[in-house]
Amino acid sequence: MTTEHSPPQDAQFTQTPLTRVRRTAKRADYSHAAVYEALDHTYVCHVAFSVDGQPHCIPTAHWRIGDTLYIHGSNGSRMMRALAEGAPVSIAVTIVDGLVLARSVFHHSMNYRSAMVYGQFHPVTDGQEKELAMRAFLDKIETNRWGPARPPNSKEYAATTILAIKIEEAVAKTRTGPPIDDVEDMSQPVWAGVLPIETHMGMPIRDLSHEQADAQTSQKETA
Repeated sequence: MTTEHSPPQDAQFTQTPLTRVRRTAKRADYSHAAVYEALDHTYVCHVAFSVDGQPHCIPTAHWRIGDTLYIHGSNGSRMMRALAEGAPVSIAVTIVDGLVLARSVFHHSMNYRSAMVYGQFHPVTDGQEKELAMRAFLDKIETNRWGPARPPNSKEYAATTILAIKIEEAVAKTRTGPPIDDVEDMSQPVWAGVLPIETHMGMPIRDLSHEQADAQTSQKETA
């Protein structure tokens, strides 16, 4: 995960009309640490924007360097073109940590960590920053992979748009703990509690296409 230039633990985002949480406000967290944690522990964000009055919400990979969030995509992407031109955006990420089963249907819920970021993207045009951004992206996928893997060539860089947004207007929201049942429902004869949800990497599946190609070449040469 990319967490360079981690802020002081007490660093807070200023509340704005967009980020002020009104529904269950006690679950809001305006600390940099909470927002960064949600961003760093997710691989996909949902970017909401509008083009000609038509709203869109598109999932895309994201990564963070310090107080800047990055996304990338094809130069021909409608989203990338619109965002590069300065379309206002809201960005959302969510981690579901558990299903909360209550004694009443009404009080069923989920435990989660989420974050929202508001602002405008700008294109990354400096060649050095582009490379640093792509290195950080690959490092989020797997650390120390930039060296062994072939780096992007000039044609690939030219076909890729990288956008950056300063994380300045943001908020996190979380829920933890057991169900919150009404007193009169406590004797309801039904199981209540939390079903934890955990995400982890599975056993790696090796790509054998290189070995298969070599075997086919060898067979042709000996035929």
